Amino acid sequence: MPFPTAVTVVDNDSTDATAEIVRTWPRGPVPVRLVECPIPGKGAAVRAGLLQTRAPFVGFCDADMATDLSAIDVAFGLLLTGERVVVGSRAHAFSDVENRHSRIRELGAVGFRSLAKVLVRGVSDTQCGFKFFDGPLVREVAARLRTPGFAFDVELLARCAERGASVHEIPVQWRDMPGSRFSPARHSAGILLELGRIWLTLRTEPRTAARPAWEPPLDPVGYP
Repeated sequence: MPFPTAVTVVDNDSTDATAEIVRTWPRGPVPVRLVECPIPGKGAAVRAGLLQTRAPFVGFCDADMATDLSAIDVAFGLLLTGERVVVGSRAHAFSDVENRHSRIRELGAVGFRSLAKVLVRGVSDTQCGFKFFDGPLVREVAARLRTPGFAFDVELLARCAERGASVHEIPVQWRDMPGSRFSPARHSAGILLELGRIWLTLRTEPRTAARPAWEPPLDPVGYP
């Protein structure tokens, strides 16, 4: 990248060697940092990572690299021109998607997108694990994030939109990777409950609780 960058790996109480690999990663031009998150859930893990950086631009992607990293150049280019939320979309007309999901999972995804559009209007794919943001905006939003599970993206984008930020979707190259922890049978009911809680929270919480009065100076790398 043409400017200082850093990588944060969030270890969500894993039982493999993730944490040890990061701790022993050799020093290089791109700092790599480990953040421990004992609270279970993808939403809790992403929230922990977002709140541990002071970088002017912040983003996250799934560790399985399902989304080709060439999209990072496009995302940062848009952020530098003033966009505040840039997300990958597998539903974009120019996306290249290789999907090996079961028919049941595909039907579930259609139903989820229909419900998500009620909360995040105009966004075709809220769940692609590739999202980049204006740093101060996403830290403000992440501090108020209350969804620990798979539906956290919906709350994250809805809260950004609530603060006047439009969501800019970009095409991606996406490949379905083996090893997904998501199971329609085990997780569908919980996701429906999460969406219901998000809808209720956004409708009932005071809208005057806004931006913190002060934020420490931005760190161009993201770490001390």
